[in-house]
Amino acid sequence: MQPIGIEESRFLDPQGREHIFHGLNLKNDSNYVNEHPPLGHLVLLDEAFFRRSAELGFRVLRLGLCWESIEPEKGQYNEALLQKVDEIFTLAETYGVYIFLDMHQDLYSSFGIATGNGMPSWATLSDGCARKPTKFVWAEGYFWSKAVHRAFDNFWANTPVLGKGIQEHFTDVWQLLARRYGERPALFGFDILNEPFPGSPGGKVFRKLIAKLARVCLVSPKVHRMRFFKTALRKQTRGHALDVLTPEVLYQVTQGGAAENILRRFYLEQYSPFLTKVTKAIREITPKGVIFIEHCYYSNIAVPFSAALPEGEAVCYSPHGYDFTVDTPAYAFANNERAGALFAENRRAQQRLNVPVLVGEWGGGGEGESFFPHIEYLMNLFDAYAWSNAYFTYGDGFFDQPIIRVISRPYPMAVNGRIRSFSVDPAAKTFTLEYAPQAAAHPTEIYLPRGVRRLDAGADADVRLDGHVLSVTTKADRIVVWYD
Repeated sequence: MQPIGIEESRFLDPQGREHIFHGLNLKNDSNYVNEHPPLGHLVLLDEAFFRRSAELGFRVLRLGLCWESIEPEKGQYNEALLQKVDEIFTLAETYGVYIFLDMHQDLYSSFGIATGNGMPSWATLSDGCARKPTKFVWAEGYFWSKAVHRAFDNFWANTPVLGKGIQEHFTDVWQLLARRYGERPALFGFDILNEPFPGSPGGKVFRKLIAKLARVCLVSPKVHRMRFFKTALRKQTRGHALDVLTPEVLYQVTQGGAAENILRRFYLEQYSPFLTKVTKAIREITPKGVIFIEHCYYSNIAVPFSAALPEGEAVCYSPHGYDFTVDTPAYAFANNERAGALFAENRRAQQRLNVPVLVGEWGGGGEGESFFPHIEYLMNLFDAYAWSNAYFTYGDGFFDQPIIRVISRPYPMAVNGRIRSFSVDPAAKTFTLEYAPQAAAHPTEIYLPRGVRRLDAGADADVRLDGHVLSVTTKADRIVVWYD
């Protein structure tokens, strides 16, 4: 497997070819941890998984790990779990699947109850506050739990525990992983922390957003209040009630106010120095691997991301985003414009940072197949931005679900030059790639779920089909594939 580097907003291999990645998320929930305590949140994977992944074009894996599973007691590392990760890397290398390691957290820690994961109990300092069980949605602890807020406050303050700051303990774990996997061919990079939450300031952000939403909904001429109530009261139209939250209204709530200012201070004063610290610790062990950075939970809903990058580093911005209806029956009514507005804000962050994007979480599930057009819309949007992505989330039987027909589709795996644009037309079953070729004659590789009916790649093109990978060596700057 070739190492993947970064040049400005592009992933490049040593031949100078630009890469796009399609892949999956893998992380288990707390219930799984209770059933398989030695393996923590690690998903068990076998050779069949990687074989099917390669066949379906999923060649990158966001592999979820949790600090609490790796180091349940200070200095006592979970060797059984790490050996399973070793096996996963070996299988990934056999089938050409790249891995970036995700240090996952939801609500900071499990706190000994069912909802939440992340930091070990010995590194969870909640100042005597106990976390209460979830009543409504899994994320509610972010909004009003003092235990969650205090735990994050102590993390960002680097409060000492067992002789040194919590963040120093955290960097020790990353150095362990960098030492163990930094030289593995399948290593893509290090996703430093899933959706970093600001702590107590995050509670203030929630209150500011709710207050502003109420004001906007009450007074803004852009909000169609009567339409909302009429839609919400009728069972057959209820799923469209949130359509009053147009992109314009969404931005009015999330941008340019107190919530954005609070998050900006967090991003610049706490999160950015933390990124630099962890990156430096990883680089003390290995120069290899892309550094993946994420935004916090509130930037999932278009509050701008304003962190600074670690200087001189190969960095990938890995945003997350879902329509507000995700994982509910109303996902059949997911609003494309609203979801598009979320990712448009991520696009602005990318342009500010001038780094590549791999969307770390997106998609989600709904009932039946009614949400499939929304998933196709998002894939078209990612293609238009030339973004890579990892679909959330994989589970047992996933490869045999109908959603595979939507997310396994043609894309340019490696392009001999710089991509100008690429797109898929599922109705016409065509894939079109336009790019600026480089002088060296390296093949452009295109993933195809099915066979080729026709190809337009210039008169002198050298074409080969190896399984699901179409290899085209040509001087032409445009390739069009008609596929089965």
